[in-house]
Amino acid sequence: MSDIVKKLGLNKNPVLTGLWQVADLERGGTELDREPAAQVLCDYINDGFTVFDMADHYGSAELIAGRAKNIATETSSVNSSDIRLFTKWCPQPHQTAFNDVKAAIETRLQRLNVETIDLLQFHWWSFQYPGYIDVMDHLARLQQDGLIQHLGLTNFDTDHLRVLLSCGHNIVSNQVCISVLDPRALQRMSEVCLENDVRLLAYGTLAGGFLSDRWLNRSEPDVIDDWSKMKYKRFIDSVGGWHRYQELLQTLAGVAETHGVSIANVASKWVLQQPAVAGVIVGARITERQHRDSNRALNELELSENELNDIAEMVDSLDRIPGDCGTEYRRPPFLTAAGDLTDHLEQLPPVYKVQAVPERSDRWIVLTGSEYEPMCGYSRAMRIGDVIKVSGTTATHGLQRPIGENDAEVQAVYILDKLEASIKALGGSLEDVVRTRIYLANEADCDAVSKVHGRYFGHVKPANTLFEISRLIGPYTVEIEAEAILPADSPPPVTSDES
Repeated sequence: MSDIVKKLGLNKNPVLTGLWQVADLERGGTELDREPAAQVLCDYINDGFTVFDMADHYGSAELIAGRAKNIATETSSVNSSDIRLFTKWCPQPHQTAFNDVKAAIETRLQRLNVETIDLLQFHWWSFQYPGYIDVMDHLARLQQDGLIQHLGLTNFDTDHLRVLLSCGHNIVSNQVCISVLDPRALQRMSEVCLENDVRLLAYGTLAGGFLSDRWLNRSEPDVIDDWSKMKYKRFIDSVGGWHRYQELLQTLAGVAETHGVSIANVASKWVLQQPAVAGVIVGARITERQHRDSNRALNELELSENELNDIAEMVDSLDRIPGDCGTEYRRPPFLTAAGDLTDHLEQLPPVYKVQAVPERSDRWIVLTGSEYEPMCGYSRAMRIGDVIKVSGTTATHGLQRPIGENDAEVQAVYILDKLEASIKALGGSLEDVVRTRIYLANEADCDAVSKVHGRYFGHVKPANTLFEISRLIGPYTVEIEAEAILPADSPPPVTSDES
């Protein structure tokens, strides 16, 4: 058993109680009555479900969980240290200063009524904004100060997990969607986690309740009115539709009948028996339905190798959810409860400011803060009419901090995020890119960097040239430049004096 599993308190019971549905129950604007809600969580604690997962935006979940821990510690034989409260922080791109981060963590501590957060899980909306590296630096400092016990991530994809690991951060977990409908995390993500002693906390394991006996042989619903099911119905549609989903349920039902358990038990245990998974998060609709007796059966259930393989074969036959972990929050198709998040993402301010070129009405430039831009007299990117040209770019964070030293794959990820942000500031997108050029210091990095390029541009397929050169200036192994052509008559970008 991984030492991280013990550190997180999941060695006795790997089922975390998820409190995201508190937000759904409170979406009318009225908070739940805290005392009876907390008492429900005390019942969970007394039944051995001592780990709770929540977030800053799950309504009053932090307040309820904090109160429950106090009640349980005072009235039962459960040790306070056995009750773990995991929460998340989902900042906006401008909340990267140390004081902003500290204030957010202090708010979490106050709401949970604890001195140290057991696990703080960090979510970041758009990786074009490199401030997530700064936020993680600040969280690590607060961890050293004793405000946080363990640091984790939530909905980070594999590439950006590797970016943070390359910065030396001690990350114990990444909370991502994993189920028989969505096995994305069981591929490259799991490999990286096992190599770096990171463990996965799986949510969506029961697909909002769709992976249960009550939906077996049921007709497709016309109306869905709770957020969780609205989200996972989109997953069902994406993997092949209602008919394929029912075939999957039939496979799970056959295994469940053999063991005398439920479909939900089999679906959860299949995820739990994956090597990189430390725990599964099962949502609690705390004022309505509780499934503790059923969830307790997971500790005694063990799927055979043949059963695991039979389920995997069925899973492999389904269409794949596009992208990597968390892509559904950042790029189409947006498989979220709210559906299309384009409006939300477009409301985020540009990463970089645009300046007009004096006395040239058809030219604009972007500066990204590199110390070389003013010294050498160049811009990160320039737009001339409908054409955008991006300078050769390295993985330099801020003025002069190299990212991913000696790791060309990590450097390529950081670079392409920077390129995308520069192009977006000038009114374009990755879809407008028509040419890229990649310069490598080592031919051995060709495959890794090319695969990163494919993950960003596989749907665009711009013209590309890759060079091996004698060396790059500074501690870098890769440099990339790009050109984009915007649709005719594209509007001019918004300059810094207009924003």
